[in-house]
Amino acid sequence: MQPITALSIAGSDSGGGAGIQADLRTFSAFGVHATTALTAITAQNTLGVEGVANIDPEIVRAQIDAVVEDFDLLSTKTGMLALPETVALVAHYASEGRLPHLVVDPVLVSTSGHLLMQVGGVEAYRDALLPWAEVATPNLREAAVLCDVDVRDVHTQSDMIKLAETILGFGARYVLVKGGHFAEHSVTEERAPDILVGNGEVVVFDAQRIATTNDHGTGCSLSAAIAAGLGLGRSMPDATRDAKAFVLAALEGARTWHLGHGRGPIDHFGWDQ
Repeated sequence: MQPITALSIAGSDSGGGAGIQADLRTFSAFGVHATTALTAITAQNTLGVEGVANIDPEIVRAQIDAVVEDFDLLSTKTGMLALPETVALVAHYASEGRLPHLVVDPVLVSTSGHLLMQVGGVEAYRDALLPWAEVATPNLREAAVLCDVDVRDVHTQSDMIKLAETILGFGARYVLVKGGHFAEHSVTEERAPDILVGNGEVVVFDAQRIATTNDHGTGCSLSAAIAAGLGLGRSMPDATRDAKAFVLAALEGARTWHLGHGRGPIDHFGWDQ
């Protein structure tokens, strides 16, 4: 057997925990050949983002062209797109049917609070890209921004479902609102529920919150794992369930690691075994 091919359109994390680097490891863990289109270069580590250099959308276009013209692409995920123009560019390819099983992770701001999208980006997601998403995977903060809601007003699973339904209204077929990163806004501090809404159903993927500071890149890894599963022919609920299990295992595997002095990476390959 030969591997299927997936594409990640995202930014680089020099600390290796998130972004393209996390996507590459996740695709590899699922036996998927990873191709990439780099949108930004970040200077960051486990302590936070120190700087960002956005890549010209025309160079992003050239990277996507190089991939889609040569490979039989079966799934796609987006991460940090950085510029509204890049969001619109990706939407154009999606509208032409060239980005199958499109998983949109709307990266707007880092956990440390660093803005990762320029002015106009939220509107570009709403108007241009989300209508082509097979699934959007915002965390609580991103979902609140997309819906013009104060994240401090999100306290329950019902609140999360309302956010997902609003984002469905922008055109995405499914929305997965992730509750893992922001304990102060999640349903409880002991649980980490992710809620999938779409196709007339609501599926709650609940789990015990894993006590660790090594959680950098969980969002990127989850969306990449979903893209891998969809490319491999899994249904949306099953791909999401597999992705959730993968990330939980990776969090548990890296729970006691000491890589860097801040929020470290997760264990994509079961190195703790």
